Amino acid sequence: MRAFTHQPFPAVPLLAGGLVLALSLTGCGSSSTASDEKSVTVYSADGLKGENGDGWYDQVFKDFEKETGIKVDYVEGGSGEVVQRAVREKSNTQADVLVTLPPFIQQADAKGLLQPYDPRGAEHLDAAGRSADSTWTAVVNNYFGFIRNTKEPKQAPTTWEDLLDPAYKNKLQYSTPGVAGDGTAVVIKAMHDFGGKEPAMAYLKKLQANNVGPSSSTSKLAPKVDKGEILVANGDVQMNFAQARSMPNLGIWFPAKDGGRPTTFALPYAAGLVSKAPHSANGKKLLDFMLAERAQRQVSEIGGGFPARTDIKPTDVNAVALTKLIDGVEIFEPDWNDIEKNLDAYIDAWKSATGS
Repeated sequence: MRAFTHQPFPAVPLLAGGLVLALSLTGCGSSSTASDEKSVTVYSADGLKGENGDGWYDQVFKDFEKETGIKVDYVEGGSGEVVQRAVREKSNTQADVLVTLPPFIQQADAKGLLQPYDPRGAEHLDAAGRSADSTWTAVVNNYFGFIRNTKEPKQAPTTWEDLLDPAYKNKLQYSTPGVAGDGTAVVIKAMHDFGGKEPAMAYLKKLQANNVGPSSSTSKLAPKVDKGEILVANGDVQMNFAQARSMPNLGIWFPAKDGGRPTTFALPYAAGLVSKAPHSANGKKLLDFMLAERAQRQVSEIGGGFPARTDIKPTDVNAVALTKLIDGVEIFEPDWNDIEKNLDAYIDAWKSATGS
């Protein structure tokens, strides 16, 4: 039995595969057929589904369908893309569960896309892992990072300033801020490390000389780095750690400002029940399932991430390696309320600085 249906999220709706996506979701509106009652539609940021069917989503969705008989229809895109899709569909809601990264989960909440629901196990999340109004909860904890090709250059980059070297011209790429969650994270980290919006934008303007160009999906950058088509890209620890199983030339690192410590911040995958979800009961069951103890223990073992529940303390090989990876890295906490409120201004400043 097929565990779930995966459909790539189109960058431009109704072009090429976009028409297929639209047709495949036709039956997911409020007028569900009997067979639709045994389905649940998930709109999610990329990273949790494996390249070879071996990711956390692959296992969790397979177990969920086996246990409940409910088929998961899965639609993937950049963090901002999935939110914008849901916004466009507010008058004819298609998704039941939305999974995306900060600040887009806060943006979805502010736009009225989410309804309150406390999944079983949510009491074991820390305060940063759930919204005050119960509209979303973290399901996988994660940290922002960069990746590099470990074969070259011989001198591995360690600072932001290293990336300005002409050796990286057309050999560096990061996903688009405002579209991809990890791309937006580039701006957030730069603002923190350089001490504000203006110095961060001044740096990113310089970096643009080496940047290949936009990418709506962060996950598509790792294969390029692994093959040496580019040497450096942005990413996140969970996704890149999982990808490294089949991409041996990926190295995860955290840029420091010259003279400072490497830094990162938590970038959890957060899930919420969509307002007016056509299969609300099934969405609740899936959210419960993702926060259940078994699925949370599989986060590191299978997914290469960190459990969202604080009472789950995995000791598998991956968990040990992940802990070691961020050892010595300064972890700061962004002001997500400020970022959600001023996100458009920050993205506009980035576009102005880079000419994007």
